[in-house]
Amino acid sequence: MTTKTALVTGAAAGIGRACALRLAKDGINIGVLDLDQSKAQVVADEIVAAGGKAVGLGGNIADRASIEAAVGQLREAFGPVTIVVNNAGIAPFIPFEELTDADWDKVFEINTKGTFIVTQTVLPDMKAAGWGRVVNISSSSAIGGSYQQVAYSASKGAVVSMTRSLAQAVGQYGITVNNIPPGSVMGTVMADAANANANFSAEQIARAIPVRRTGVPEDIAGACAYLVSDEAGYVTGQTINVNGGRLVS
Repeated sequence: MTTKTALVTGAAAGIGRACALRLAKDGINIGVLDLDQSKAQVVADEIVAAGGKAVGLGGNIADRASIEAAVGQLREAFGPVTIVVNNAGIAPFIPFEELTDADWDKVFEINTKGTFIVTQTVLPDMKAAGWGRVVNISSSSAIGGSYQQVAYSASKGAVVSMTRSLAQAVGQYGITVNNIPPGSVMGTVMADAANANANFSAEQIARAIPVRRTGVPEDIAGACAYLVSDEAGYVTGQTINVNGGRLVS
């Protein structure tokens, strides 16, 4: 069996790191990509120390030349890239009335355009292989909203729609495209920012979730591992909510 190669963006910490570690554990070669290459390399070294194969990559997902260079390095190290986990993003808390055009553009440039650029860059490898997996990490805010994150919620909602449409466009090539909107996942940069802006504690959040706990990055990584597997070959265009049963009315 040919070993597969995955690119995981925003993989220096949180959900991206957990996905990179889990896929490496499953025998997949990993490109650990982050804006800060030194932090990405720390995770890559962690994977190698555990017996896996990984390379740390620096790149800005909203800059096509930057991503093409990073993907080129990954191909040179491990060959064609047939799995991508689009995890990198930003989630600013800005009241709607205070949003500027620049704020709006930046959020969409990274969260939406960045996802487009990364996916389009690796798509030729997937088509050539006749097999590919795209997993987009969006947000529960794309579904339920977030009153101080109108731009962020809108940008992630666009990713959900992109997932559905791209799944229809590339399914004929053996490529699946799915989306995971995490809900109340602690231990991430975004969760820390959310807690700083919230009027309720993690304990209060947990009491409102059917499973009575908040999530951890490994919960998302488990779903990601399934979606990139051969077993998930008949699952595409789907939004797999990983949120402990949390419902938004």
